[in-house]
Amino acid sequence: MNHDAYATLRVSREDGIVRVTLDNTPVNVLNVALMSELRHLLTALRNDESVRVIVFDSANPEFFIAHVDMTLVDTPDAFDELAADLPDCVNVFQALGELLRHQPQVTIVKLAGTARGGGAEFVAAADMAFAAIGRAGIGQIEALMGIVPGGGGTQYLAGRVGRNRALEVVLSADLYDAETAERYGWVNRAVPAGELDDLVDRLARNIAALPEGVIAAAKGALVPEDLAEGLLREHDAWAGQFVRPAAERLIRGGLAHGAQTPAGERDLEGLLRGLAG
Repeated sequence: MNHDAYATLRVSREDGIVRVTLDNTPVNVLNVALMSELRHLLTALRNDESVRVIVFDSANPEFFIAHVDMTLVDTPDAFDELAADLPDCVNVFQALGELLRHQPQVTIVKLAGTARGGGAEFVAAADMAFAAIGRAGIGQIEALMGIVPGGGGTQYLAGRVGRNRALEVVLSADLYDAETAERYGWVNRAVPAGELDDLVDRLARNIAALPEGVIAAAKGALVPEDLAEGLLREHDAWAGQFVRPAAERLIRGGLAHGAQTPAGERDLEGLLRGLAG
């Protein structure tokens, strides 16, 4: 695999495992470039039977994926090319989650930084996620922008943590630590930061070494739930809020006060709550 083929990803292959490091400076915002390259990579790997496991991590120790690019408010047509070949039942953000959720390989997220909004949706769409205690944070921050999750987050959350906790996560718009995310079922396990690499590496190697057909059989028996109707409801809810004046004011205000910079992203919840007041 050509390591130089991507601008926002570092990709390597070893013994049936593809390791994907997100590297979209400065905070791994989920913009057109990162989304396009993730979609291209996942599509390219779909029929590669030599690949059994895909592991995702981040080159930035603070941020896994910050969230969807907030400058979308100024460039609403930016994702049109990505949306051109999508089925009517999903939007461009949901399509990335669904591509990941239906990937034939086992997908594992190694979460050692922050994943908000679209980043949290990406984590929840993967088969497994492991979070570093004291370093990882995950949250659906959209409510503080005047919107709701629109990239599969409501549906993935409900399946993982239940409706009551999904409502808590969406409406609190808080950042949840690794231990709470584990207790809720949002991630598989919270582990000491110093043990995260070894745990995920051992798991990935063990899965990749399984006898032929075992992974396909397991994923065939444990198929992802059909979320078509729920994703359509989610899109309608997200789109209905996105056109309201509050969303534009909060998103533009967030960008003006440091969102999508490392300093602003360290307490994005506090920054946006200050604007709401």
